[in-house]
Parts: sequence; structure tokens; C-alpha cells
Amino acid sequence: MSLLRRFKATDLFEFNNINLDPLTETYNISFYLQYLARWPDLFSVQVSPHNRLMGYVMGKTEGTGKNWHGHVTAITVAPEYRRLGLADGMMNLLEEVSEKGYNGWFVDLYVRVSNSVAIDMYRKFGYSVYRTVRNYYAGQSNEDAYDMRKALPRDTKLETIRENGEKVFVNPEDLDSWR
Repeated sequence: MSLLRRFKATDLFEFNNINLDPLTETYNISFYLQYLARWPDLFSVQVSPHNRLMGYVMGKTEGTGKNWHGHVTAITVAPEYRRLGLADGMMNLLEEVSEKGYNGWFVDLYVRVSNSVAIDMYRKFGYSVYRTVRNYYAGQSNEDAYDMRKALPRDTKLETIRENGEKVFVNPEDLDSWR
């Protein structure tokens, strides 16, 4: 049986097996430490019975008014631990903390439009595409991202989500002011 617990600074020395996935964004150490210091309750790790890191989720809160929400900055599971339901448990925890701890309206995340496996997983978790952000991912070749959202119970009128978000295009500089 694995354990879902808060991320610790020393976990940074043990999570290379998770971050080797080419679709996992890897950040510098100060970025992880900033999240850990500011939003420790939104940064969790799944640990195996043998104390091996299996996956992690890293999030934050941002926005104002009805745009106050939880944001999934990264979620990833090491290849050898995929298809065990770990991402589901980590996402549930982040959503619960965003709802009960921060009184958020929704949870959002950004995903490459080419990452169909992740998109299907997020849809299974109840997320839908809110909009498409052109050239969100910069690098050798720019790639669009879907801004996917899941309304939380506070949003009783479902004002923070929309249908057909794949057809709504924005540029990165047009994203909401808190970004």
C-alpha cells in the first residue's frame, strides 16, 4: 500500500525517476522550493511501501473573485507506477484542498494539445477544455495548450466552465491578469 503525503524538500533528491518523462515539465530547484514554501498543502507525493517516490502533484492558488481557483502546475507518475490510479488520488487531494482549504471556484491546468493520453485522463476526472492557448509551450517547436477546468461545488451555476472550449483561442499575453 502506498502513502500520499506532503512533499518535503529532501524529496527533490529522489524524484528523478518521475521527472525523466519527456512530457513532464522539469523546473529549477528554487521553483519547487517556492511552491513548497507558499502552498505546502497543494504539493504532495505518492510513496511506495519501499520508500520510493511514485509520483507527485504540485499546485497553487491564484485569481480574484470568481476566478479564485486552484491550479495544477504539475502532476506526474513514474512510468513503472502508471495505470494504478495514483493520479486520480493526487488530483482528488488537490481539488479537495482547493475547495475546502481555499474556497476556490474551480481547478485548472494546462496540457499540450498533442498529449491525448493526459487529456483523456483529465476528462475522466471531470475536466473540460475552457480555451486553447496558442503557442503556450515554447521551445524547439511552439505548441498550443488546452486550459482545462473543473468546477468546484462553490460554482453552483457552473459559470467557470464552458462547452466547446477547443474553439475559443487566446494568446499567452491575453491570459487572465493573475498569470
